[in-house]
Amino acid sequence: MRTFSCSLLVACLIPATLPAQDSLRAAPETLHRIAPKTPAEMRALFRPTGRPLPFVSGHRGGSLPGYPENCIETFENTLRHTFAILEVDPRYTRDGALVLMHDDTLERTSTGRGRVSDHTLAELKALRLKDRDGRETPYAIPTLDEALQWARGKTILVLDNKDVPVAERIKAIVRNNAETAAMVMAYNPKEIKECHELNPNIMLEVFTTKHAQIEAFDKLGVPWSHVIAFVGHTPPEDATICKAVHERGAATMAGTSRNLDLPLITGEITDLKLMEPRYRALLAAGVDLFETDIPSALGPLLHGKTAIPGGAALIPPSQETTRDTPSAVAPR
Repeated sequence: MRTFSCSLLVACLIPATLPAQDSLRAAPETLHRIAPKTPAEMRALFRPTGRPLPFVSGHRGGSLPGYPENCIETFENTLRHTFAILEVDPRYTRDGALVLMHDDTLERTSTGRGRVSDHTLAELKALRLKDRDGRETPYAIPTLDEALQWARGKTILVLDNKDVPVAERIKAIVRNNAETAAMVMAYNPKEIKECHELNPNIMLEVFTTKHAQIEAFDKLGVPWSHVIAFVGHTPPEDATICKAVHERGAATMAGTSRNLDLPLITGEITDLKLMEPRYRALLAAGVDLFETDIPSALGPLLHGKTAIPGGAALIPPSQETTRDTPSAVAPR
């Protein structure tokens, strides 16, 4: 597996000239696609097998210099390099539309100012997104509907909860016929039960950082096969958490954006391969999937040589379209 220093990041991952807005969408055959055809096939994709799931979860889509968070063009850049599901953040506009934006204010990630909820959709669409270095890009703020339509046949969006109730996120998924292209993040038993009662075909990400949360889930009547269990932003020291989730028939996910990813993002470490043993130690301890800020680099490192499971809904890029795709490295 080749590795690169962070000084090569811009040359590897950012186009020399930024394209016009109407030419930004990638051809599907250039992407690593996750494309379950039915809700049952999607649940099977997340079924624990004793081996790590052969993909990663891109936190806010996997931003990089030149590629902003919560941006469809960034999602496509991630999928050029690896199989990934993508965590995103829906928020309300002043006129009731749903857009993707992590912060409740616009300054950090766009050319706008003020609160997202104080602007109409038309006003937000006139803005441009900024990357993690504060550099303006040609990319527009996407609506949730646009993202869900784009995701169908390509990936699975994980819809976090900012100011949008679970019922409205469920409605958006159904409205866009995206039951196999999205799951809902549910933070407590009330939300879990509500989601499942509204539409049992839609998978959930639930939080099981303690045994008490696992036991509380047992009482809800929601099948464990319909969820993936998030075991912590700090990978769990208690290995029995993952074991208990696996025994119930669900896979586990841990966040690395606040810990293992940080030395690579800050430049403290420039060679991702030096961190590989620490990521693999967590996989060996029972974590099935990482939610990471560096999916374009971490996915190929951990799963680049993993055989695609037979019958799984994972579609690699065609050989012809991947010959000129550069290797990814950790962001500075």
